[in-house]
Amino acid sequence: MPYADALVAYAERHRTRLHLPGHGGDTAGVTAVTEFFGGRLAELDFMPMIRGIDLGAAPTALARSLKLAAKAWGSRRTWFLTNGASQGNQVASIALRSLGTELLVQRSVHSSVIDAMMMTGANARFVRPWIDDDLGIAHGVTADDVRQELVRMRAEAGAPVAVFVVSPSYFGFVSDIAAIAEVAHAAGIPLVVDEAWGSHLGFHDDLPTNALANGADLVISSTHKQGGSLTQSAMIHLGDGPFADQLEPLIDRAHRAVQSTSESAVLLASLDLARRALVTRPARVRRSIDFADSIRDQVRSRGRFTIASDQFHEVPGWYANDPLKVVITTIYGGITGHEARSILDEEHDVLFELANESTLVAVIGAGADHDAGGVLDILHGLPSTHRPGARNPLPVPPGGPRRMSVREAFFARTEIVPAHSAIGAVSADTVAAYPPGIPNLLPGEEITSAAVEYLQAVAASPNGHVRGAYDPGVTGLRVVVN
Repeated sequence: MPYADALVAYAERHRTRLHLPGHGGDTAGVTAVTEFFGGRLAELDFMPMIRGIDLGAAPTALARSLKLAAKAWGSRRTWFLTNGASQGNQVASIALRSLGTELLVQRSVHSSVIDAMMMTGANARFVRPWIDDDLGIAHGVTADDVRQELVRMRAEAGAPVAVFVVSPSYFGFVSDIAAIAEVAHAAGIPLVVDEAWGSHLGFHDDLPTNALANGADLVISSTHKQGGSLTQSAMIHLGDGPFADQLEPLIDRAHRAVQSTSESAVLLASLDLARRALVTRPARVRRSIDFADSIRDQVRSRGRFTIASDQFHEVPGWYANDPLKVVITTIYGGITGHEARSILDEEHDVLFELANESTLVAVIGAGADHDAGGVLDILHGLPSTHRPGARNPLPVPPGGPRRMSVREAFFARTEIVPAHSAIGAVSADTVAAYPPGIPNLLPGEEITSAAVEYLQAVAASPNGHVRGAYDPGVTGLRVVVN
């Protein structure tokens, strides 16, 4: 762990620190930080540009850690990030803007990609993922859909400079990246994959291979999600493919533009720690898979609920399931996912990652060694609040017609109007139901009645939150003034 080890060595040598951060580590007496967290966290909290850590004789400790990360994930080069995969999506988008303005983007992309389009002025044509309306789940896009949309773009808007897709989904659907990469490369353009939910893929034989191994040219990895690093730490990986020489200097430049000059040493060290654990402790990853498998097996055997991912292989574009996502269908067992998650949290102190109307999702970190205890008994002891199957989930709405670019709509003159009066107008905001954070309204898109109904239903659910909305209940929306 070159970077993490260098932090410890520096901290042990320098007991008087007259430099930032202002809390002085554990050398300046008891501060609010040391009082709350203890001295170790503050002791290792450094600013960048310290000789022996990220400055000095090459290769520095940071450079050695980056090289080890690139080897671990199979990339030509890796960059560490301290503002999450959202920052990685921004870095990728800024780099691609140097190649042109047109992108082909999966419609269920994370909102950070749309935010980046607002900053860069890029335009996108969207490929709609396959949607399971019964369960309210967006899966992935197919290679055929990408191929057909590329043909349309060439005829109507000009060829895009890249294809941008998401895999795995929040629900663990791993797309056929190899097939999509083949289509993109045949068109002479790179494939960018937001693999925020797949930082652990490829680190055990019983996990699917990652996007880099399947031909992706640029991959954004939210390492903190299931890779074991601290929240907000992430990586971006450059594949060693036909576009590497072209992309590398662009990524390097874009990374410098958006990475903080006060990036957290603690977050960077956590990436070093997570990488080493993933590489050297495959038995722990296997135990995590066993734990997830045991939950699925018990749900299947008890009969009240089902495992949604058992049917994922029937969806076009499927490559694999992420075994560390446990997707439990609750709606046919007499309770919504929202109700189940709320009761488990408030009455039993058991917190699941995600719920929608139909499902409940547990996320298992690679290397996490859980004890199921009585979780399954609690789950199956949940009350039935309605007749099984009596409630129909609200389908995830498609995006509305595009009326102007993201950037034009974001910077246009706007006003707040009642949500139902906004139907037919042009959205000025990115509005996304959380979880999973997929935009339901984009700047420049026409607002539809289906989108308003869906957003208000999510906002009214026990654990629902709508990011980007003018108010928590989505009673008003920001629209472009004609």
